[in-house]
Amino acid sequence: MSDGSELDISHIRLGDRPLIVCDVDDVVLQFIDPSQLYLKSLGHEFLPRSFRLHGNIVSLADGLALEDQHVSRLILEFFAAQESWQTPIDPVVSTLERLSGDADILFLTAMPPQFSAHRRRLLDRIGLGFPLLASEQPKGPIVHALHGGRDLPVVFIDDMARNLHSVKEHVADCLLIHLVPNSPVHRFAPTAGADIARARDWLHAAELIDQHLAAHAISRANPAA
Repeated sequence: MSDGSELDISHIRLGDRPLIVCDVDDVVLQFIDPSQLYLKSLGHEFLPRSFRLHGNIVSLADGLALEDQHVSRLILEFFAAQESWQTPIDPVVSTLERLSGDADILFLTAMPPQFSAHRRRLLDRIGLGFPLLASEQPKGPIVHALHGGRDLPVVFIDDMARNLHSVKEHVADCLLIHLVPNSPVHRFAPTAGADIARARDWLHAAELIDQHLAAHAISRANPAA
């Protein structure tokens, strides 16, 4: 994907304000814990032996790893059932509501687009009515297509290092925030570059965003400083 043209973003309307683009799974919505409960309800278990689902989901009956095809099907079935399992990460709802007073917020979720309606209903139900884009394409070109060359701050938040690196390659001067949940599987996750901010939690992420927006406001007010 060389640009954002494969994903329809024509319905997204940004104001003359900063833009905060935020991942969803394990950033806004719990994913690892609910998916583990979902798997157990089907007689399976996810063993955090590496940062991947394939090869690490086993049958509770015999302990054998499920075939990759079976795992891929279970992932899709979980996305279809997400409304009954996933819950927000505290205090994301109140934090994003506050930040929305100063910036446009958009969710960019790495998920098959056919499940976007399920996610839309779930986000709306918990009070997160911000625009949503679902795509399995690299995120850097998408954020570039959204933000363009606007002289406004842009922030990108994700738990995956590869997504942060993708945005870094395509969007200059973007505040990149690596927000990683405290889960056994995330200890195997690749680390982001040293120049990418790592947030402890949503309160810390909000502090980083506030500082970034304030610094930009000062620089615009004093261009010769």
